[in-house]
Amino acid sequence: MAGEDRIQDAPIRLELESRYLAYALSTIISRSLPDVRDGLKPVHRRILYAMRGLHLEPNLPPKKSARVVGDVIGKYHPHGDQAAYDAMVRMAQEFAARYPLVDGQGNFGNIDGDGAAAMRYTEARLTRIAMALLEDIDQDTVDFNETYDGSMTEPRVLPARFPNLLANGSSGIAVGMSTSIPPHHVGEILDACMALIDDPECTVVSLMKLVPGPDFPTGGILVSDFEERREAYETGRGSLRLRARWHKESLDYGQWNLVVTEIPYQVQKSRLIERIALLITEKKCPFLVDVRDESDEAIRIVLEPRSSRLDPEMVMAYLFKNSELETRIIINFNVITRQMRPEVMDLKSLLQAWLSHRFEVHTRRARYELDQIDQRLHLLAGYLVVHLNIDEVIAIIKEHDDPAPVLMARFGLDAGQAEAILNMRLRSLRKLEEMAIRKEMAEKELRATLLRGLLADPGKMWGDIRTDLVKTRKAFADVRRTTLEEATREITLRPEDLVQKEPVTVIVSQKGWVKSIKGHDPALVEKVRFKVEDELLRAFPAYANQQISFVARSGKVYSVFAYRLADGKGFGDPMSVLFDMDSGDRVVWGLAVEPEREYFVATRFGQGFRILGKDLLTNYRAGKQVVSFKEENDYPLHIHPVWGQSVAAISRGRTLLVCNLEEFPLLPKGKGVRIIKLAKDELLVDVITFDAEQGVTLDSGKKDMVLRDLDAWRGSRGSRGSMLPFGFRGGAVFGGTGASLLVAGKGYTGELFD
Repeated sequence: MAGEDRIQDAPIRLELESRYLAYALSTIISRSLPDVRDGLKPVHRRILYAMRGLHLEPNLPPKKSARVVGDVIGKYHPHGDQAAYDAMVRMAQEFAARYPLVDGQGNFGNIDGDGAAAMRYTEARLTRIAMALLEDIDQDTVDFNETYDGSMTEPRVLPARFPNLLANGSSGIAVGMSTSIPPHHVGEILDACMALIDDPECTVVSLMKLVPGPDFPTGGILVSDFEERREAYETGRGSLRLRARWHKESLDYGQWNLVVTEIPYQVQKSRLIERIALLITEKKCPFLVDVRDESDEAIRIVLEPRSSRLDPEMVMAYLFKNSELETRIIINFNVITRQMRPEVMDLKSLLQAWLSHRFEVHTRRARYELDQIDQRLHLLAGYLVVHLNIDEVIAIIKEHDDPAPVLMARFGLDAGQAEAILNMRLRSLRKLEEMAIRKEMAEKELRATLLRGLLADPGKMWGDIRTDLVKTRKAFADVRRTTLEEATREITLRPEDLVQKEPVTVIVSQKGWVKSIKGHDPALVEKVRFKVEDELLRAFPAYANQQISFVARSGKVYSVFAYRLADGKGFGDPMSVLFDMDSGDRVVWGLAVEPEREYFVATRFGQGFRILGKDLLTNYRAGKQVVSFKEENDYPLHIHPVWGQSVAAISRGRTLLVCNLEEFPLLPKGKGVRIIKLAKDELLVDVITFDAEQGVTLDSGKKDMVLRDLDAWRGSRGSRGSMLPFGFRGGAVFGGTGASLLVAGKGYTGELFD
């Protein structure tokens, strides 16, 4: 077949590499990275050029956005209409573009993250800044390419009298590379450009005195020291911290609120408020009561603190760390150079590239104007001949069918001059006055001399460019919106650091539900509601900023801050929601933990050891194993704070042993050692640590007794002990304030979860 002659074998690897490289280059150059000269990607450049073609100047009425998008995708940009519209919308959003290039009429979205209305509902026109980008485009200042179908031409780059790249910034992701250029203040950029014209050898550090950092449309505070900014501007890569602007608003009776008036760049206000509200509802931000959006045209986010005794700086430091009130601004000055290749530049190189482009634009404009002047002078010379010989010229035109050659031969004119004379209307003849012609010729000659001087002397050309920069600055520079502050020492805060030390009572139910109520009054526990067929198991005192540890039957420990527990108005939360507990496991003890305090761990089979509070705490939802067991059916009895140097233990066989605390090892975890010798199938009933001088209290349920003379029951750890005193041989537990128990559930006998 004829087609077989055109089939060639080729290695698939080389074909894939070459085709993927072509795709990558197309994505980088034609879509994702801005041109260093005008700071625009192709889609943005085509939108502006199409709007110019529709005569959407700032002083003329706008037209439907759909009309603009139609021209863009039909003539210049053969891609999706929604993509083109989204690009135009972003150029019109004042919170997205530092200097908007499109003047949008209608709903063009908002800072809450709501999208723009459909393109058939909105209208648009160019801004004055966009016109500055397009200025002199019809004076041969830039090169043009054919459009995708070859039917028209489009500019390869705009003349860009406005330094758009740094002023508006840009962001994009290409194949294997990306760009992230934050917006800057145009007045500072132009000042730096003028300094660079005056001293081409100036350094980036010198330029940073004029361009200290980005300037975002949404304001905010740039928290960064000079070295961070210097590194970013010298290398073209870095990151800076941007914070919201806030102030303390005083209220009556010593109360106050925190009010956020500016949020970081590209942060959606609604999402920010949702994030802070989620922190409050999840009790990760317990020092705030509420967050409200009171914004109108100006941003106003109100943060209501739980207490007026809080430090506002500390509250905001925590929110900066845990919400989008502080963000990282990535700097990556990756652009398409004049040679049409991607390159990461420093601040000075970016400014030099734009100035070089402006030098070329001014040069080409001067040449174009000079060429126009020469053509005009040439015609004026012909008009002068007509004026001086008007009657003879008219006679030649009347007498000859083709008067052009005759005029050329008679007066020494060329074809262009002769044609221009013949194309003049009769009414124009009366305007041909010798003085007027000679005056215009003199003005043109003077302008031509000036232009030749600019073209011959680069110094004069740079002076003309500098004058142009001054005019641009006067026309477009406004007030800086983002302030700069030196980075301070970062404050590491936990939520509990800002929680007030309020007394609470932690309540655990028989079925494993937990909650907290305010105060330490045992009478409050009697009013607590439980689910059907559930009842009180334990209630113990704590403080809102304390960590609560729950000990499971398996010997695992689970920790949570008291302020994160559900309040007592409801039934609370099941342990399985708070922690990732093993199936069938259940909590058998709970207590408020002081990290530096010693605690005594006891198991039902009589093993015990000392442990520091910090070893009873964990940040893992799955908990951590603290108590191990020698026998399979053993499990924790309880954990109490150490109240003295003596240990007393009661067995189910009604024996009492008193020994020294020092006989028990201090362990971070483990099985411990024997507390009291137990008979087969005998269990430990209760254990307590106490001060020997204070004695120990026995409670039979009907009466109690304080034992101070304990010699009869003293012995070494692991011994059997002696029988309880008369009146308690039916069974007893330890009473008094030594234990951390506040209220026990129904049927409590000193044995936990019998």
